[in-house]
Amino acid sequence: MEMFFGGIPTAASNGKTMNVINPINQEIIDTVPCATPEDVNHVLSIAQDGAKLWGSKTTEERADILFNAADALISEQGTIATLLSKETGKPYKQSLGCVDLASQLFRGYAEKAKHLYGHILPSADDFITVQREPLGVVVCITPFNFPIELYGHKAGPALAAGNAVVIKPASDTPLATIYMTEVLIRSGIPAEVLHVVTGSGSIVGRALSESPKVNAISLTGSTSVGIDIMEHCAKNMTRTFMELGGNDGVIILDDADIDHAVAEAINGRIYNAGQVCCAPKRFIVHNSILDEFSEKLVKRILALKIGDPFDPSSDMGCLISESAAAEVAEQVNNTIAAGAKCLCGGERYDKSFYRPTVLTNVTQDMPISKDMEIFGPVFPIIGFDTDEEALSILNQSSYGLSGGVISNNTRRAFGIAKQIDAGGAIINGVGMYRTIHMPFGGYKKSGIGTEGFLETLQEMMHTKSIVLKGLH
Repeated sequence: MEMFFGGIPTAASNGKTMNVINPINQEIIDTVPCATPEDVNHVLSIAQDGAKLWGSKTTEERADILFNAADALISEQGTIATLLSKETGKPYKQSLGCVDLASQLFRGYAEKAKHLYGHILPSADDFITVQREPLGVVVCITPFNFPIELYGHKAGPALAAGNAVVIKPASDTPLATIYMTEVLIRSGIPAEVLHVVTGSGSIVGRALSESPKVNAISLTGSTSVGIDIMEHCAKNMTRTFMELGGNDGVIILDDADIDHAVAEAINGRIYNAGQVCCAPKRFIVHNSILDEFSEKLVKRILALKIGDPFDPSSDMGCLISESAAAEVAEQVNNTIAAGAKCLCGGERYDKSFYRPTVLTNVTQDMPISKDMEIFGPVFPIIGFDTDEEALSILNQSSYGLSGGVISNNTRRAFGIAKQIDAGGAIINGVGMYRTIHMPFGGYKKSGIGTEGFLETLQEMMHTKSIVLKGLH
């Protein structure tokens, strides 16, 4: 596949390409261009013209086109989901859900934009109105784990607000994004308005973050990448919206329903093979129920089916790559060497698969209990005796994306949730909870800004005050 610049399939100016690998069987699915800085500059020039065209349309005109785009995504849902499962290894049923969610996001932001009104402010002598205007060119950098869903979370509000958009997908997973872009352009989004550029983050990402032609960058990725992009955006005062790493913790209190806690833990940790930024990555369990929780967790894990993402009975697929699985294995082995005990799993096989792994005897001073984010299906269990101790363990991380507390005492759980130092705190859940309406974003090194219908549309627009002096 090739990039889309102005609606035209485009190769890299130097002819270089990179392979896209199916992580299930290590076969090459396709190739995509490795764009150069010159290519980036070219597509941004087209996008600047597109921003003027798209921004000149009325909100209703843009909304009608985005409604068509939402319908087009559903009509092409199967094709997009197939590409997504092939390049990510995630179960096909999950990929279908990602496309459906992207369609909802395009439709929802278009509808919200129609009801985003200006303001008239009080003044004894003057007429003061506050209006919203598009930012211009918005770059959306999406991660390998949810490229289609986050396409919707980022491009949906950017387009509804009147901006031109350039999508930069992760190098591992560009195919569904390219095809989705083609579908959206066919649905009526002007070719000058929506583009996709592929290539390495060190080259393409750097060129995008340094360019004065970019008005905002919305990134979902690692904290280290986010910091690097923010440093380079600062030179042009380019706006940044960052959804970054996490090492989310869930506190399971002594009065919790253990069966419910186990079900929540499994659903939260094996989804997308544990490759989720807001997945529970630290299980902080009261010592009085720790053994029972661990035993029931292992029993449920051993009954899971891991395998072909196109098999409807598969509960979990593989990790994104052989190197990703190897990194998880190394992190687990280091934790075991530090004194943790492996109750099940702890094995990488078929290159990119890693068995769900339960670790006990994990202490609060181990790296896994603080800032070592394991992007895989690993369940480290940390014991505690008091609520204060549990909160201290959870909040000691430099990340603060989400968190959870499970208890049958709502008052007690709510009091703990208020003290969780994170952007989200889920009672009777494990933290991995996100709707398209709620603001989703983190504290500390987990990011800046939010995604969701409540706030994101306004973040994609300038606020302008127009004053007519002496009208009254």
